[in-house]
Amino acid sequence: MEFSSKLLENAVNEMSQLPGIGKRTALRLMLHLLKQPKEQSQKLSTSLLKLREDIIFCANCNNVSDSPLCEICANPNREEQIVCVVEDIRDVMAIENTSQYRGHYHVLGGKISPMEGIGPGDLNILSLVEKVKSGKISELIFALSSTMEGDTTNFYIYRQIEQYNIITTTIARGISVGDELEYADEVTLGRSILHRIPFESSLKSL
Repeated sequence: MEFSSKLLENAVNEMSQLPGIGKRTALRLMLHLLKQPKEQSQKLSTSLLKLREDIIFCANCNNVSDSPLCEICANPNREEQIVCVVEDIRDVMAIENTSQYRGHYHVLGGKISPMEGIGPGDLNILSLVEKVKSGKISELIFALSSTMEGDTTNFYIYRQIEQYNIITTTIARGISVGDELEYADEVTLGRSILHRIPFESSLKSL
C-alpha cells in the first residue's frame, strides 16, 4: 500500500495493530477522521489517553473501574456471597445485559492455555481461592467459555477449592460447546445463568 503522506502511513500502521482491523479498514478510518472537524479527533485522542492512564481494576473482582471498587461490587443490593467466575470484562458485560444475575463477579483475566503459554499463575486465581477460604462465598458459578481451555480452567479452580464448604455450579449448556460467552445471545445466556447446574455433574461429560 503506497502512501502520499508519512503521517497518514504512521497513523494507519498504528490503527491496523488493533484486533480485527486490517490496513484497508485502518485507512478508511483515518480518511474519515480527516474529513471531520479537528475537535472530534481531539476528543478521541483525549478519551484514549484518559482510558489508558486513569482506568483501574476493581480491588474486589478485577473488573475495569473508575474507582477502587467497581459499580457492581459497590452496589449494596448485589448478592456478594454469590460469585460468577468469568474470563474477562466482555463476559461481565454480556451477563449484565441479560438482567438475570444479581451476584458479584471474579474476572480471571484469561483462561489456562498451555499452547499460548498461559498457566494458572498468569491468572487471577489465587485471589479467588483466598475469597473462598474467607468463608464469605456460598456459591461459585463457573461461566467460562465452553472450550477445552475454559473447561480446563474450571476444573483447575474446582480442585483448588473442593475441600471448602461451598456450592460450585456451572452455566447450563444452552451455550454450545466451543462458543465464546460474549457472542451468546442475551436470552440464551440469561437462561444458562438461571438454570445453572452443579459443577460436579458437568465433570461426567468431560
